[in-house]
This record gives sequence, structure tokens and C-alpha cells, in this order.
Amino acid sequence: GIVSLISLAVLSYERYCTMTGTTEADTTNYRKTWTGIVLSWTYSLVWTTPPLFGWSSYGPEGPGATCSVNWHSKDINNASYIICLFIFCLVIPFVIIVYSYGKLLCAIRQVSGINKGMGRTREQRVLIMVVVMVICFLLCWLPYATVALIATFGKPGLITPAASIIPSILAKSSTVYNPIIYIFLNKQVSKTL
Repeated sequence: GIVSLISLAVLSYERYCTMTGTTEADTTNYRKTWTGIVLSWTYSLVWTTPPLFGWSSYGPEGPGATCSVNWHSKDINNASYIICLFIFCLVIPFVIIVYSYGKLLCAIRQVSGINKGMGRTREQRVLIMVVVMVICFLLCWLPYATVALIATFGKPGLITPAASIIPSILAKSSTVYNPIIYIFLNKQVSKTL
């Protein structure tokens, strides 16, 4: 899940850099692609391995069918990890996504002011993709983050195992939605298919 979130942030930033011309699009050089993949996985490992070394812990999630961070423990060790996880693996990637796509939309809007016909169509396509990406990001991860924070900082037993199933499934299914969004809303990708 964290790899998915970080990958979305890296993709949004890379797309912003490529579209605004701060880096050149080179389809023969995979160095940037591999760098993004390695950074996504490394960042994710940095934030998922601490429970293996004593900062919080992993345990059964919901009805016990899956494993996740121990959201129900109330000690400071666990709470500090949950707060860091929330900030560094949800809030920061979301800010990067909103910043990158917001800047991209501003750049496209400036170009469409010069070239009215084609620029306006492109702006609308990118705007639709940005809105869908942000909405899917929030729909997949915000319920899970909310349930996790309530379970960690709310009254014990407030979140039942049954109530945590749907947010967990939504979060875990986000890895399926992201490629679909890119394929169907990115004209260049859908053309090559």
C-alpha cells in the first residue's frame, strides 16, 4: 500500500517535470524510471520495517484475515509510529500529488491561453485525470487512515473488526485502480495499447 502511495507521488512529480519541460522526455532512457521505482520501494521499506525492530508492531487486522500495523495499541511507542506513518506515508504523498498536478494544470492553462483550440481540450483531459486521481486517492486511503486513527486514539472497541474490513479492502485495492486510471485517461498510453 505504501509503495502504491509513494509511486503515485513520484509519478505525479515526474509527470509535472516532463510536461512543464524541467526535464526532457526520453523514451529510450530508463534511468529516471528505475530511480523512481527504487526510491518508492526504499522509502516504503524505511516506513514499513520499524515494527520489525520494535517501533510499534504488526498484528491481525479486522477479523484476522490480514496483517497490518497494530492500530489498537494505545502506548506511546505505537502512537508515535502511527502519527509518523500518517504524516510521511499519507499526508506528504498527497501534498506532492496536489502540488504537482496543480502546477501542471497552471502550466497547461497558460499554454491554452495562447493556443485556444487544442490547449483547451488538453487542459480538460488533464483536469479530468487530476480530479479522478485525487478522488481515487482520497476514496481509497482516507477511510483507512480515519479508521486507523480512530482505532489508535479513540475509545477502545469503537472500531469493530467488521467495521474495519471495507476501509482495509479499499486501501489495498488502490493498486488496481491507479493503472486503470492512467491507461484510460492518458491519451498517449491508450493510443499505444
